[in-house]
Amino acid sequence: ELYIGGIALADGYLNRPELTAERFIINPFDENSRLYKTGDLVRYLPDGNIEFLGRIDNQVKIRGFRIELGEIETALSQNADIQASCVIVREDNPGNKRLVAYIVSDKTLAVSELREYLQGRLPEYMIPNSFVYLEKLPLTPSGKIDRRALPAPSINTETKENYVAPNTPTEEILTGIWTQVLKIEKVGINDNFFELGGHSLLATQLVSRIRASFQVEIPLKNIFTAPTIEQLAQVIETTQKQQANTQQTPIQTRTENQEIPLSYAQQRLWFIDKLEPNSASYNLSAALKIQGELSIEALEISFKTIINRHATLRTNIREIAGKPQQIIHYQTDWKLSVINLENLDKETQEKQTAEIINQQTNQPFNLAEDSLIRANLIKISDTENILTLCMHHIISDGWSIGVFIEELVTIYNNYIQGKETELKSLPIQYADFAIWQRNWLQGEVLEQQLNYWTKQLENAPKLLELPTDRPRPAEQTYKGKYQQFSITEQLTNKLKKLSQEQGVTLFMTLFTAYNTLLYRYTGQTDILVGTPIANRNRKEIEALIGFFVNTLVLRTKLGENSKFNEILNQTRTTALSAYAHQDLPFEMLVEALEIERELSHSPLFQVMFVLQNAPTSDIEISGLEITSIETEITTAKFDLTLTMKQTSDGLIGGWEYNTDLFDSSTIERMTGHLTTLLTAIVENPTAEINQLPILTEPEKQTLLINWNNTETTYSEKTVTQLFTEQVAKTPDAIAVVSENQQITYSELNKKANKLAHHLTSLGVGTDSIVGIYIERSLEMIIGILATLKAGSAYLPIDTEYPKERV
Repeated sequence: ELYIGGIALADGYLNRPELTAERFIINPFDENSRLYKTGDLVRYLPDGNIEFLGRIDNQVKIRGFRIELGEIETALSQNADIQASCVIVREDNPGNKRLVAYIVSDKTLAVSELREYLQGRLPEYMIPNSFVYLEKLPLTPSGKIDRRALPAPSINTETKENYVAPNTPTEEILTGIWTQVLKIEKVGINDNFFELGGHSLLATQLVSRIRASFQVEIPLKNIFTAPTIEQLAQVIETTQKQQANTQQTPIQTRTENQEIPLSYAQQRLWFIDKLEPNSASYNLSAALKIQGELSIEALEISFKTIINRHATLRTNIREIAGKPQQIIHYQTDWKLSVINLENLDKETQEKQTAEIINQQTNQPFNLAEDSLIRANLIKISDTENILTLCMHHIISDGWSIGVFIEELVTIYNNYIQGKETELKSLPIQYADFAIWQRNWLQGEVLEQQLNYWTKQLENAPKLLELPTDRPRPAEQTYKGKYQQFSITEQLTNKLKKLSQEQGVTLFMTLFTAYNTLLYRYTGQTDILVGTPIANRNRKEIEALIGFFVNTLVLRTKLGENSKFNEILNQTRTTALSAYAHQDLPFEMLVEALEIERELSHSPLFQVMFVLQNAPTSDIEISGLEITSIETEITTAKFDLTLTMKQTSDGLIGGWEYNTDLFDSSTIERMTGHLTTLLTAIVENPTAEINQLPILTEPEKQTLLINWNNTETTYSEKTVTQLFTEQVAKTPDAIAVVSENQQITYSELNKKANKLAHHLTSLGVGTDSIVGIYIERSLEMIIGILATLKAGSAYLPIDTEYPKERV
């Protein structure tokens, strides 16, 4: 933001003291002067000039990214064919915010050209979804752009150049699915899914909707190999003619009073809970700071509505007749706990708030008796509150958090506006999925999945031998910490560009880089890394809260001479193949492979990689400003987990690490090594992985210069002269210890002198070499010293040498 100071600065706004106080502030660098807060967003150029980007109040937030509309307008204005432009955020359909660019130009510019032009100047999330062409921009009487008068975009306002309409019923249906999933208005049959903003999670939704519309099973990898509607339609039509035997059956609603088993994923967490009953390792926690006039009544009603809507939030896990079962409570007395700290001083408030957040985050759940969702509202003042939320992973996952927030915002906003909330009814509940999964995953379906994974993991290594700061304990404790870091926006964009050039996703590029780093640390050429997959590949479960996530084990084989791009292609093949076989629960895989359980580490893999790209909803509630509060993580599910998340400022990364194994300083070094490696990869993706640098510049300085700066000024005296001086200084000090013998400097000197005289009498002199044939002993030291005193060189001879060699 631009601030202005100097002797020409005005005194303030006429008759507007509040605005004057807000805009004219004390100069933090000189208390005797003031600065004017302009509200203009600017940046310095390399030549020293300042470039105007827009207004600070022109900043918006879409899908978690903060966007400067002025920066997009500036990029458009640099196009010589554009006379004027304006960019706004529109929400013509509730919940679907999108960027719309209004263009004034003498030429009819193709949308593809404009997108390509902006992609070279802006990150992907700042590329407008729609472009509207106008003869001129509407203006207010004061000459400013009248943004409220800008028309809603429609198909007719966008150029039809390069657009090819669907020709077949299959293509036509697919066009509708794409517009829903990508949330855009117009798609041609030659448009590329990934160029329009698609990614692996959206591809999963696409597969789900194709199944619902065409009753065919399309592997996820087909979206990558056939990324246009025309190509995908051909795949679907071919598949319809060759209907696979592994088609998933519909999920039916359960009958009343039917026994409800745990899903396979739930059963693994239940088993872990039995081993570690007081562990908070699988708590999903969040803390939010809420500023503004919050309606506690509306908030509690919103929570209760969601809990009543999703049966899994009213579920306990109990062991009945030796088997764990889901117990759904149809009536619940769930309440929002309100803790009032209004009457405390600020310091005490902050201390108690931190204690409450920590307690909520790390308090274990009793799966059989406790409500598996709890929330506290901490009242700081009438206009400031802290909300803590904690759920057990056994009833929720990362995708579910997005569903929860979206419904919470909708219900709360409607309630305070006096409106009825009509959420789309849920066709099934999580319990129905658990029953269906148990019934479907057997027989030929199970056999096909097991055959793939057992072959994929045949003769796989049991343990990744990372260098640790301490030996691995006999029993894994799950003690952990979390350390966050960031990747610059510039490097992030280069990684995205590399991914597009290589025909892979950003996940695949980052995953391969992680494997490369693990290889450099361990030297192991066969590495297993776990990665979660949303497992939301059915349309009816997209809007459900529940624990659907599955864990895939991806195997990478590397060699000393392997090039990064070669490993990247291997990752692409491995990942797409794994996606096609994602239905086998991790728990069944471990059981099928008959892996001997080790208490010291997790089975199959000990390190994990996560790229967070599940759909998220902005927490935008009328009249409230909501920000996230970082909560302390004190557990680690694995030895090491690397998590990456895309933001408007670049990638945010985090290491969840086991503190029994690693120190924080070691993890800091890992961050530096990973960043150096990523930088090298984008510069030379065809380099051999063992040649890619990982050392940071400070480490290079230490290793190559500081530690090698060993120049020392030595005395010009001989060894015997220095020894004689030491004898004079400490004649009675012990000079040599050998087994049960020891000798002082004085005694050693006498014995060495005696032997030296004897050698001299034998003709030994400066040109002689004296062989010393004796084992390590006191006598060996005497012999060496005597030889040096005689002015000769000594030659040690191993007593185990054959006589012929001696």
